[in-house]
Amino acid sequence: MIEDNKLGILYTTGAYILWGFLPIYWKIIQHIPPFEILAHRIVWSAVFMAAVILLVRKQKQLCAEMKLLFKNKRSLIGITLASIMISTNWLTYIWGVNNNHVIEASLGYYINPLISILLGMIVLKETFSRVQWIAFFLAGTGVLYMTIHFGSVPWIALMLAFSFGLYGLLKKLVPLNAMFGLMIETLIVSPIAFLYLFNVEGTWQNMEWYSWTTVFVIGSGAATAIPLLLFAAGAKRIPLSMVGFLQYFAPTIMLMLGVFLYNEPFTKVHAVSFTLIWSGLAVYTYSRMKRLRKYEKKAS
Repeated sequence: MIEDNKLGILYTTGAYILWGFLPIYWKIIQHIPPFEILAHRIVWSAVFMAAVILLVRKQKQLCAEMKLLFKNKRSLIGITLASIMISTNWLTYIWGVNNNHVIEASLGYYINPLISILLGMIVLKETFSRVQWIAFFLAGTGVLYMTIHFGSVPWIALMLAFSFGLYGLLKKLVPLNAMFGLMIETLIVSPIAFLYLFNVEGTWQNMEWYSWTTVFVIGSGAATAIPLLLFAAGAKRIPLSMVGFLQYFAPTIMLMLGVFLYNEPFTKVHAVSFTLIWSGLAVYTYSRMKRLRKYEKKAS
């Protein structure tokens, strides 16, 4: 049990660290237009996942899962919407990183857990505790402060937070194995990605198959799938409170990259806004851990 817990922490931490350093990956191929990177990411993710499923001999289970999915119209609509949401998230993230908005991208993933709470309340009719209302108020104040002082809405952060929040909600409504889920989601949007790539002049014809750009483009499938598979393997081995704590590794690494590696400005406005959002997250994390401890005591 202890060994399993250690593995869970290792896998989950690995996933969030990889997600945190992902901006470096997209920066390497930033000379490629964001829509083209997204299309390649979708196609090569599907290829990579197909290879993994064949390697672990799970193709029969995948076919059975897909048959069940296509028989259930509601689930099919849900997984299609999920594939659109995650594609929107990927495109926003790639565009943001490659246009020097790494700090704002990190802000999006700090806000995301609180957006998930809000969506849970609106859609799943979950109730807010007083402490969660305080957490949401603090984070909302942080976003509002930044909007007022910069004179524009931090749309990249909000788009990332809402698209990933909606993706998580849809995945909750249509529960699928992580491996099969990513395979099906990429298969749904792959035809559009293929059509786009074949209509972009020179995408395949002028591709230098032995260049580093090509290696990174093809590798985008593995860069997408590996953290997700690590997360799926780790999250089921450790308590939800631990997952909640570890998830802040990714945006923290992104923030550090934006400030120290890419020299993006971190102003007083950023400092105040981030402090309010971090305070909200701290309040929320504390309340969730406290609640989980109560459940654990009752269960024991």
